[in-house]
Amino acid sequence: MNKSIRLVSLFAILLTAVLLVNLTVVQAFSEDKYAHNPKNMRGFYAMQTTPRGQIFAGDTVLAKSTEDSEGKYSRSYPTDSPAFSNITGYLSTQFGASQLEASQNEILNGTDDSLLTQNWLDTISGKEKVGANVEVTIDPALQQAAYDQLVGPGYNGAAVAIQPSSGKILAMASSPSYNTNDLLGENADETWSALQEQKGTPLLNHATQETLPPGSIFKIITTAAGLNNGFNPGSSLTGANSIVLPDSVTELTNYGNQMCGGSQSVTLQTAFALSCNTAFVEMSESIGADELRKYAEAFGVGEKYDLGVNSAAGNLGELADGAQVAQSAIGQRDVTMSALQAAIMAGTIANKGKRMEPYLINRITDAQMNEIRATKPRQAEQAVTEDVANTIKELMYGSEHSTFGYDGNSFASKTGTAEHGDGLAPHVWYVAFDPDRDIAVAVVVKDGGNLGESATGGQVSAPIGRAILRAYGGQ
Repeated sequence: MNKSIRLVSLFAILLTAVLLVNLTVVQAFSEDKYAHNPKNMRGFYAMQTTPRGQIFAGDTVLAKSTEDSEGKYSRSYPTDSPAFSNITGYLSTQFGASQLEASQNEILNGTDDSLLTQNWLDTISGKEKVGANVEVTIDPALQQAAYDQLVGPGYNGAAVAIQPSSGKILAMASSPSYNTNDLLGENADETWSALQEQKGTPLLNHATQETLPPGSIFKIITTAAGLNNGFNPGSSLTGANSIVLPDSVTELTNYGNQMCGGSQSVTLQTAFALSCNTAFVEMSESIGADELRKYAEAFGVGEKYDLGVNSAAGNLGELADGAQVAQSAIGQRDVTMSALQAAIMAGTIANKGKRMEPYLINRITDAQMNEIRATKPRQAEQAVTEDVANTIKELMYGSEHSTFGYDGNSFASKTGTAEHGDGLAPHVWYVAFDPDRDIAVAVVVKDGGNLGESATGGQVSAPIGRAILRAYGGQ
């Protein structure tokens, strides 16, 4: 046997060994993972013979399985509305699964370990094996209203409403979106291809997965840091139209290059109400990087929540020098947040400084709607004291009164207009809460909505946020 034949033989033996090891690993350690992966089409076809549990919100069924004449089950989405697709996701023979259909797959198909006892009881009693149901916290009417507010004017963006006292997610609208039922019909392939090519990434949950520069809504966090480091609403700050960033020669201006309230010197209260950049840059020099990061983290910036839908963490970025701290203090540079995180920030102020863990899954029930388990509200952190939260609330009242379109309401709010590139229209924000009812909202409209480069949070996002607050039917 010559040398080349020996080398080929040796390679073949090594390759066989690698394949055997890989097969052993898959069978011994990853069998369950692959068997229950929603993208495993073999598993999906098996599901067709078993009724999959519902996804529902109160009395509204968002996803269900229906039996055909041949005894096979297929998935449908009864609301038939794009408003809910970023929550339920899809389950398809061609495209796999997403969002709750993916994350709650083992609950819905009845194979989750927590259902073993129930499955055993069903077996010995001769009952058909069925999946469990997932109830979400969403208020269906509010969800539809939030979605309509975004898509009516043709905006790309997101709106989130939460219950500050518990962390319960009441609405989570994403635009653009898609109708989940369109991925199940005869034209599913064409729909899928069109969605891949459509601008605005409609398959993305923009409320939780997309993080954007927050602009001036971040001043809520900067103010929290300032109030805990010697400042108060009456503290004097610069009102100058421009300021040189610390440790740099770069000049930063107020919106429109205007003096804050027409004065060279203003109080923190005025600076917050009018969202004056130069004042917050000056305050950031006293706060410093460590304190700014401390309070950003306390409010949940950079935290990724386990909701059952895909989410992104956001980021504060580097704070290596005074210029970076100053730019970050006004929600620019590398700072990013999702609409969900922005709603949590506002909700934390509404909840007396307590940041609650957000949750979307309310409870799991069996086929007879008997509760198997329920989510209990959990405090994530005491971000600020109740006194500091009350002070910021009062500042947010002043901000709402100074915001475009103020109509005499009692909301506490903050707007933001976030630059994200030369020549690009800003992303515009509005965060608010109703102190008389247990609800906080965050709205972001990308690329200025229909106002382009001249857009502001007050003009574009505030009307949407106010409409959502008013549409809420809860207490």
